[in-house]
Amino acid sequence: MPSQKNILRFITFLGIFTWLAILGSGYIFRFGQLHNASSDPYLFFSKALLIVFIVIIYFFYRNNIGSQESFNIIDLLWKVFVTGLIATVVSLLSNFLLEALKDHEHGGNPYFLDTLYQVNVGLIITFLIATFTVWKRLILYQKSKWLIRTWNVFEYGLLGSSLLFFTSLEISTGLGLVVLVILALLGIVLSVNLKWVAYLNFKQKLKSILLIILIALYILYFYTILDDYGQDHGFSLVFSAVEVITIRALYIFTLVYCVFSVLVILFNLPTSSVFEQKLVEVINFQKLSQSRNTGQSEEQVFDILLESSVSVVLANAAWLDIMDSGEKPKSTLYFKIDKKEKAQILNSVKGSKIRKVQSSVPSRNINPGRFTAGLKHEIYKSIFVIPLFNQDKQIATLALLKDVNDGFGKEMIEIIKTFVNQASISIENYRLMEEAIINERYKEELKIAKRVQDSLIPKTLCSNDDMEISAFSKAAAEVGGDYFDTYKLDKNRLAIIVGDVSGKGTSAAFHMSQMKAVFQSLVQLNLSAKEFIVKANNALSGCLDRRSFITTTYFIIDSKKKNIEFSRAGHCPTLYYSARDKKVSFLADNGLGLGILRDDQFNKFVEVNEIDYYQGDILFLYTDGIIEAKNKRNEEFGYDRLKLFLEKHAFYSAEYIKEEILKTLYDFCESSNLEDDITTLIVKVK
Repeated sequence: MPSQKNILRFITFLGIFTWLAILGSGYIFRFGQLHNASSDPYLFFSKALLIVFIVIIYFFYRNNIGSQESFNIIDLLWKVFVTGLIATVVSLLSNFLLEALKDHEHGGNPYFLDTLYQVNVGLIITFLIATFTVWKRLILYQKSKWLIRTWNVFEYGLLGSSLLFFTSLEISTGLGLVVLVILALLGIVLSVNLKWVAYLNFKQKLKSILLIILIALYILYFYTILDDYGQDHGFSLVFSAVEVITIRALYIFTLVYCVFSVLVILFNLPTSSVFEQKLVEVINFQKLSQSRNTGQSEEQVFDILLESSVSVVLANAAWLDIMDSGEKPKSTLYFKIDKKEKAQILNSVKGSKIRKVQSSVPSRNINPGRFTAGLKHEIYKSIFVIPLFNQDKQIATLALLKDVNDGFGKEMIEIIKTFVNQASISIENYRLMEEAIINERYKEELKIAKRVQDSLIPKTLCSNDDMEISAFSKAAAEVGGDYFDTYKLDKNRLAIIVGDVSGKGTSAAFHMSQMKAVFQSLVQLNLSAKEFIVKANNALSGCLDRRSFITTTYFIIDSKKKNIEFSRAGHCPTLYYSARDKKVSFLADNGLGLGILRDDQFNKFVEVNEIDYYQGDILFLYTDGIIEAKNKRNEEFGYDRLKLFLEKHAFYSAEYIKEEILKTLYDFCESSNLEDDITTLIVKVK
């Protein structure tokens, strides 16, 4: 696939070759005229080459200018101007040479005159088609189906009209004139498409007027040169390029579009400042709208608001007070004013007639913070003040100053209100995004805490040959405060603990980790159940906050003596199934939660009990999340249902009992997502 540059080089070479062929065939035709020889075929050949040359130049500029993706109007006009300037300079040099040799013997040489004429023909065709291509891009700036179809008819009409050059139908004939008039009318219809003018600012419009006027002068110059070329020398042309309907139509179209463009731009000059102002408003509004997406901070949003407001209303000075959580100014942004002048102006406002400005937000119409007022100040004569809100809390106040009376009209006020509302939205979005980021970070931290807590819950439980143990624990949130663990004191004795921290969530999980550390430390001291509970209370009292406590039950199972020693510290009474008596009962004893009493008085509330166990007996430990679980009728699962459950399932294994109690509990609550942490530990004697 050839590159764009190679295509343009090939077309350039082809164009130069075609122009030389036109010149050569013209020489042969001239030679035949001078020597009374037949050379009409060469005249036909010259005309055909001229049409080919026009097509080649058209394709050159269509690939060079017409296919460019960038669309800078001033750059396009500049390219046409430069092309016309080069063509005009070369043409003027050739005409200067012609005048200089006017009285010289070579000045009337027909071959010399033919050469200069063809130079001018090549230049004007190049310039006209370059202008034609740029005008096409401008006309189709905002295209429609109708416009494209009309342009295609005009373009194909220009190409088709060139074929008349081979016939005797010149412009002076009826048909030739009709074709030219139709093409001229189509060109006029297309020339009214000047939508691109509205998108130029004042300076660009002035540049455009200058460039287009110069382009029009070039067109007029070339038309004059070609129309009466050689008449002063009594020179007859091989053929007149002006008689080609295509070239004449290009003259008319390009010149008419120049005239229309200049007139429309002139009429649009007075509105340029308004358009530029609206463009500034749009750009500033876009800055405020995109402030969150571009990573702007809250302070930068305030900066943009102040800068944008000043620019759109042409304020002479301004300030913006940023409020703290108590709606009191904590910092101020200034524009061409200082703190001292601000205080003077505020004092001046107190003695001025204030006109309140209603808010566009109905719920805030009663707020008196929006107002305009005249000022008795040596520099500033009017002020406009408007507050910013975020969720009905004032976060800032914007004040704009002008050095003229009644400097803030209704339109300006509406624009500033729009900017302020958008800034409020941007700041609210910023804060919501910050909250979302914090929440996301909190979720990640909770995930980490959950993984840590999961590592604190034992994956395997210590046991002995007499016992079958199965346990389950699930936090209501990401982390919880339930705890269980086992520890083998010696080959005959096994320690078991179940605990529940008051409250839920991260604080409960933190205290649960403290409980595990205390258990792991004390259990190695081979203490009795009472000693363990007392020392655990002493240890935890120093680290638990005053509002927290831990309930627990501590068991020591002796497989040699076949008995269980236990002590309860405010925890749920343990459910016990006696296989010998075929009876389920609660092992209720006295006890306060760890951390409730933090002195020696705690010893008085610690009670120790012992029971003997037999084959088939079941120790059912649990936390209050099970008995306090509620269904949709707000009924608790309760102690009775738990007792009844164990009576029905006492003959099954500990693992099966664990699975069934969970299933029964979820069925009762009609959900597996419970409001409190749940833990159960089942010990069954083999």
